[in-house]
Amino acid sequence: MHRLHLLIVEDEVKLRNTICSGLVEEKIEACGVGSAEEAGQALAGNDFDAMVLDLSLPGKDGVTWLREIRMAGNTTPVLVLTARGSVYERVTGLECGADDYLVKPFVFAELVARIRALTRRRLSFAQPILKVADVELDGLTRRVRRAGQEINLSPKETLLLELLMRNAGQTVTRAMITEVVWGPAYNDVSNLIEVFVNRLRRKIEAGGVSLIATVRGIGYSMRSSP
Repeated sequence: MHRLHLLIVEDEVKLRNTICSGLVEEKIEACGVGSAEEAGQALAGNDFDAMVLDLSLPGKDGVTWLREIRMAGNTTPVLVLTARGSVYERVTGLECGADDYLVKPFVFAELVARIRALTRRRLSFAQPILKVADVELDGLTRRVRRAGQEINLSPKETLLLELLMRNAGQTVTRAMITEVVWGPAYNDVSNLIEVFVNRLRRKIEAGGVSLIATVRGIGYSMRSSP
């Protein structure tokens, strides 16, 4: 069985050591660093299954660094740790490239559950090209194109699109979206779902035929042809 290897980017030494020690007890390898610069060096020499990233780092902040590595093509799943709990702040963190978030203070068992869910989703969804109408999604590189034109999506938007594409022509319920895109531990994502569907629509449907329909009171559906 593959043993998970994680990068923990947290400047609070006590918290970083607690997380790393706890992960080791869960049979998860953990490498802890305290800044974006150290994290960059660690990424350069290792292949991590996921990262836990504090947004409030000394020097370069976590949001800026995460946006930079995403633009450079790094697709490692990232769980953000933040004291910022509003919907706007959570959306900002997710849009800069995070796959999930956890608000401080948190229960360690939930951190482990989120990490395992992130890595499971990455493995279960990684496969060759998906195509619906004129939209293509590469399951390995996570790149999205419509009519040959590349579209820049955040990790959550990509996961949402993938769920809709895999169920093209069928209704994807809000419960399904919560389970797959955010995970079963969430119970407060109603506003986030609407925000992300609207953002995905604007990006996917810019200059093209509408493909994502709202199924009132239930969820959403992606048409299999334009």
